[in-house]
Amino acid sequence: MPKKLTEEQISQYHSEGFCFPVSVLNRLECRDFRADLERYEKAIGHPLDFPEKSKPHMLFSWADAIAHHPAVLDAVEDLLGPDILLYHITLWTKEAGAPSYVLWHQDGAYFFLDPAEQVTAWVALSDAPEVSGCMHVIPGSHKGPWLPHFDDLGPNNMIKRGQGINGFGDTDGVPMPLKAGEMSLHHTKLVHSSRENNYHDRRIGVGLSFIPARVRPIHEPKPTALLVRGKLHHDGFIMEQRLKSPETDEARELHAEAVQRFRARQDFGSTISNQSES
Repeated sequence: MPKKLTEEQISQYHSEGFCFPVSVLNRLECRDFRADLERYEKAIGHPLDFPEKSKPHMLFSWADAIAHHPAVLDAVEDLLGPDILLYHITLWTKEAGAPSYVLWHQDGAYFFLDPAEQVTAWVALSDAPEVSGCMHVIPGSHKGPWLPHFDDLGPNNMIKRGQGINGFGDTDGVPMPLKAGEMSLHHTKLVHSSRENNYHDRRIGVGLSFIPARVRPIHEPKPTALLVRGKLHHDGFIMEQRLKSPETDEARELHAEAVQRFRARQDFGSTISNQSES
């Protein structure tokens, strides 16, 4: 018996590589998490950017709460089993009217994890209708091979690694619009993208990369990961500890080390000479 997903959603995930929508946060949680994020953005004078938008669960209470939210983890467990590691989180914010985009890509192309069983849970903190640049996916593409990716440092490309796949255009794919508090789930090999935000509000989403505890990293340096449910299967990761003191110097030091390791792994094989944080 699934804990959160329906049998139809589980079947769709395995056959098409994605499912949505999954209700995970209530209205109060969405309001409070967004308010906490925007409080910090107001204090620093600009939208959250790299490196803080990478692995924000190591810095901020709102991200830690989402990473450990029972509804999120129950849905992930329905797909991965009871022993779950959080490999990474990225905050994906598109300002209203901004030309920001994400090229067609596969999440796992530069994650170097084996086997390729990562699930990306994309949690909406704001409404994400199609006009806001919601995610588009190519159904069934997770069953194919890893596709060649090129590197592009376009100023509006939200992936600083610049990864993209040729052969797909703006009219391709199926949209996955979400309401605030809803989540989509997609496979690490699924080809997907998102377009510019022509909506009246910011589009705020949190992308959480979950893996079964049996998955191992390939290549150096050794990455960090956080056990969020169940038990460890091996010592292939440097284990993160759950956030105790948000926004402190201690938290920032741990976060900086974890992001540096993640960044070095992401850049393996990159053709971009002047790397920036991601």
